[in-house]
Amino acid sequence: MKGSPVALERSSSTTGPRRALVVDDEPNVVALIQETLAAEGFDVTVAADGMAALRRARSHAPDIVVLDISLPGLDGLEVCRALRKESDAPIVFVSARSGEVDRVVGLELGADDYVVKPFSPRELVARVRAIMRRSGQAPPEAGKRCVAGDVSLDAERREVHVAGNPVRLKPREFDLLWLFVRNEGRVFTRDQLIEAIWGFDYEGDPRTVDVHVRRLRRALGDRAATPRYLYTVHGLGYKFIAPR
Repeated sequence: MKGSPVALERSSSTTGPRRALVVDDEPNVVALIQETLAAEGFDVTVAADGMAALRRARSHAPDIVVLDISLPGLDGLEVCRALRKESDAPIVFVSARSGEVDRVVGLELGADDYVVKPFSPRELVARVRAIMRRSGQAPPEAGKRCVAGDVSLDAERREVHVAGNPVRLKPREFDLLWLFVRNEGRVFTRDQLIEAIWGFDYEGDPRTVDVHVRRLRRALGDRAATPRYLYTVHGLGYKFIAPR
């Protein structure tokens, strides 16, 4: 991409329709997704290749993006990487690639969910509804601060500092860290983390927990082999302990 990124402002109107961007080069798939999302009240814009997707995203500022991976020119993974530099709008991959590596890579790049083709409209609607319910939610006890060791969080400003240095986190990573810090020393299973952060009705890939923990560790400068903050409790899940 040329030039500096332009931050995308998502629609916040309570009266206007929510906006969706559908990116796929298969006309029958586009028609199915477009019809499904339109029935959910979305104003749907479509694109058939990666570069067109970025142009549509910048001009329409979608509230959600449904994105194929195998696209002409710029593929869906590159589109996702570019969008994540400009927008926090939820991204759902819809792809024929069903391998674990593809799913994990998609989630690592910042996608919120991954749906494998062929899929039913009912499944897609359930995933989109769950994502839209979770999108933009504040963490528990918003407006307060919490501190553990050299880690401090401000929920109202959604700011994180580690040893006095600012750390930039994406919304879901912030919510995850807030939960850990507020419950320092407690072991959370993956199911408990999904229910607390993604919601009990989450129907996506449970590996998303591991992906977000890896991102959080990377942001904190932590390592799984020699942890300072996030510890893996084998056979159970994860816990947070700040160095004193």
